[in-house]
Amino acid sequence: MSSHRLKRAMRSALSVTAVVAVVSFSPTPALAQPPAPLPPPTTASEALQQFQQLSEQASKVNEDLLKAKTDLDAKRAEYDKATADVALAGETEKQAMALEEQFRGQVDLLASASFQGARFNKISALLTGSSADDFLERASALNVLAADNQEALEKYTSAVATATDARKLAEDGQRRAAEAKAAAEKLTADVTKTHDDLQAQIKQVEQAKNRLSVKELAVLGGPKDDGVYLAPPGAAGRAMDVALAQRGKPYVWGAEGPGSFDCSGLTLYAYRAAGVSLPHSSRAQFGYGKSVSRSELIPGDLLFYGGSASTIHHVAMYIGDGRIVHASTTGVPVKTDTIDGGGRDYLGAKRIVG
Repeated sequence: MSSHRLKRAMRSALSVTAVVAVVSFSPTPALAQPPAPLPPPTTASEALQQFQQLSEQASKVNEDLLKAKTDLDAKRAEYDKATADVALAGETEKQAMALEEQFRGQVDLLASASFQGARFNKISALLTGSSADDFLERASALNVLAADNQEALEKYTSAVATATDARKLAEDGQRRAAEAKAAAEKLTADVTKTHDDLQAQIKQVEQAKNRLSVKELAVLGGPKDDGVYLAPPGAAGRAMDVALAQRGKPYVWGAEGPGSFDCSGLTLYAYRAAGVSLPHSSRAQFGYGKSVSRSELIPGDLLFYGGSASTIHHVAMYIGDGRIVHASTTGVPVKTDTIDGGGRDYLGAKRIVG
C-alpha cells in the first residue's frame, strides 16, 4: 500500500516538474520597447510634436505595465486557490483512506465467507432450521447481517471513490499551482522590465516638455473648462461627478488619486467612489460592462482608444454633448475635451452600469 502511494507521489512530482518546464519556456507577447533618443527639435512646433509623440509612446508602455500588474495579481490569486485546493484534497484523501481502512476488515470478512461457501440467505435458514420459529429467528438475524454488510460495502466503496477523486483533485491543483507560479514569475520579470522602460520613456518626455514654450504649453492644455455638467442619477452619475471634481489635478503615470491620476486611474477612482470596482488598466477595463455604439453614448460611459483591444492606450469618461473628462498626458491636468480630443484612434465604448 505504502509503495503504491510512494509511486503516485513520484508520478505527481514528475508531472509538476514537467509542467513547470513547459510553462517556464513558453513564449510571451513582446512588450513595447523604449524608442531611440530623438534629435533636439529645431522649431517650436517640432518640439511640441516630439512631446506629443513621446507622451503617446509612454502611455502605451504605461498600459503594458498596468496590464502586466493586473495579470500578475490574477496569477497570484490562481496560485493561492490551487494551493488551497491541494491542501483540502490532501485532507479529504486522508479522511477517506481512514474510513476505507475502517470498513476494509468487515468487507474482506464478508468476501472470504462467501468464497468459502457460506449461505447468507433465507433458503439456507429454512433448510437448516428445526422449526418455523427457528426459521423466523434466523431470517431476522440474516436481515440484520445483510443490512450491516450492505452498509459496510457502500461506505467502503464510497471511501475508495472519495480518496480517488481527492487524489485527482490534488494532482490537478498541483498542476494549476505550478502553471500559475511559473506564469507569475515570468510576469514579475516583465513588470520589472516594463517599469524600467517606462522610466526611460518618461525621462525623454520630460526633456521634450522642458523645450516647450509657455504658449505651447497653453496650446497643449487647451482652454480651461469649469462648466457645469448635469449627471444622471445612479452610480454612473456619481462616477461622472467625481471625475469632473478632479479637473485641474496633475497627470502622473500609474497614479490613481486622490492628488494625481493617469487615464485609467481616474476612471477607477471615479467608479470606486460610486461603489463599482475596476482594475487599474484601460485594457482590463475594456473587459467590463457592455458595448455601446458612439450614437448611444450616455454620461458615465467609458470610451477607449487604440488600434485593437490588445493595444488600448487610453480611456476617458463621457459627460454628454460629445464631450469627455479624462487624464490625457503628462503636463496636462485632468480636463474636459471632445471625444476626438481623447485620441485619433477611438475604438469603442462600454457602459459599466445601467
